[in-house]
Amino acid sequence: MADASSTVLTTADGRPLKAALATALVRAKRRAFLLVLPLLLFVLLTFLVPIGYMLKRSFEHDGFTASAPALVEWFAAHPDFDPANPPEEAFAALTQDLARMQVEKTTGIAGTRINYSVPGTISLFKKGAREAKDMTPPYREALVALDAAWGTPVLWRGMQSAASTYTPEFYYVASDMKLTDSGWQRGGDKERIYLYLFGKTFLVSGIITVLCLLLAFPVSHLLATLPMRKSSLLMILVLLPFWTSLLVRTTTWIALLQEQGVVNDLLVNLGLLSDNGRLRMMYNMTGTIVAMTHVLLPFMILPLYSVMRVIPPSYARAARSLGATSWTTFRRVYLPQTLPGIAAGSLLVFILAVGYYITPALVGGADGQLISNLISFHMSKSNWSLAAAIAAMLLAAILLLYWLYDRLIGIDRLKLG
Repeated sequence: MADASSTVLTTADGRPLKAALATALVRAKRRAFLLVLPLLLFVLLTFLVPIGYMLKRSFEHDGFTASAPALVEWFAAHPDFDPANPPEEAFAALTQDLARMQVEKTTGIAGTRINYSVPGTISLFKKGAREAKDMTPPYREALVALDAAWGTPVLWRGMQSAASTYTPEFYYVASDMKLTDSGWQRGGDKERIYLYLFGKTFLVSGIITVLCLLLAFPVSHLLATLPMRKSSLLMILVLLPFWTSLLVRTTTWIALLQEQGVVNDLLVNLGLLSDNGRLRMMYNMTGTIVAMTHVLLPFMILPLYSVMRVIPPSYARAARSLGATSWTTFRRVYLPQTLPGIAAGSLLVFILAVGYYITPALVGGADGQLISNLISFHMSKSNWSLAAAIAAMLLAAILLLYWLYDRLIGIDRLKLG
C-alpha cells in the first residue's frame, strides 16, 4: 500500500497541482498588471514626471553659466577667492563675458539670473555690456569707474553662486534669506515674506479644516441615520456643488459678501447695520475662509458619512441602557468610531486648502492671498526656479503631514467614501 504522504496531487493533464497553482497565480498577476498599466503610465506622465521636473528646476538654472563661460571657468579654478578683493584676472574674464553677452544678446538672461539673489543687477549688466568692448586694462578700474557696484562683495558672491548650474540658492530665497557681503543671512522682519505666507497658509487651512469638520459632522450624522429615501435626496444636495463650476461658486460669494452685496443689504434692511457701517467681508481673509469652507465642505462630509453609516445604532442604545448619558455615549462610544473618517476628511480638506489659489485670488484680495498665489505669480511672471523651490517646500510639508497621519492613525484606516 503506497504511503499517503508520498502521493502527489496532479491536475487533469498530469501536472503537479502546486506547480499549476503557481503558474496560474503568476498569470493572474500579469493580467492584473497589464490592466492597470495604462493608468500607471498616465499617472507617471501627468503626475510624477511634472513633479520630478519641478524638483529639478528648483535647484537648476543655467542662465549665467551659459552666458559667462570665461568667468565660470575662472570661478572653478579659484573657488577660495576673496569676494571683497577680486583680482584683475577675474575682472578681465568678466569684461570678456560682458562683451560676448552684448554680441549674443544674452545680457538680460545673465543679469536676470544674478538679480534673483542680488536685486538691481539687470541694469548693471546691460550698462556694463554696452561699454565692455571699448574697455582697456586695467579692467577692474574701468568697471568700477563705470559703476561702483562691480566691486561690491555681494555681487561677486552672487556671480560665484550662479556660476554653478545646480545651486540651493532658490531654497535660501524661499526661506527668507538674503545674500549680503558676508554671505547668506536671514532677512529683516519686513523681508520675511515667504515663511510668513507659509505660516499664514497653514493657519488658514487649519481654520478651514476645523470649520468644515464642525459643519460636516452633524450633516453626515443626519445622512447616516435618515431613511435611505430621504438620505439619498440630501446626498444629492451635498454633491450638487461638484456639478457647478468652481468659478461660478466663487463669483457667487463675491456677489453675496461684498459691501453692496446681498448679505450687507439684508443686514441693513433688517436694521442690524447702518448704511455707513457695512461689514467688510470681501477681498480679505474673511472672504477667503468663507468661500473656501463652502467649496471644501463636501470633501469632509463624504468621508464622515462613509464611516458613520456602518456604525450600528445598537451600540448607542446599549450604552444608554447601561446608564450612560447622551454626552458620554457620544464621547466614549460614537466619536471614537468616527475617528478614521474625521482624520481622512481633515487630511483631505487641509491638503486641498493648502494648494488652493483660484478662490483666494478672486475673493481674498491682497490680504487673503496664500502661498499658492505667490507660487502662481513667480511661475507666470517672475522666477520659475523660485516658484519650483517654494512648491517643493510645500510638497515636503504635505508629505510630512501624510507621514504623521500614517504614524498616528494608519493609512490602512483611511476612509474616503
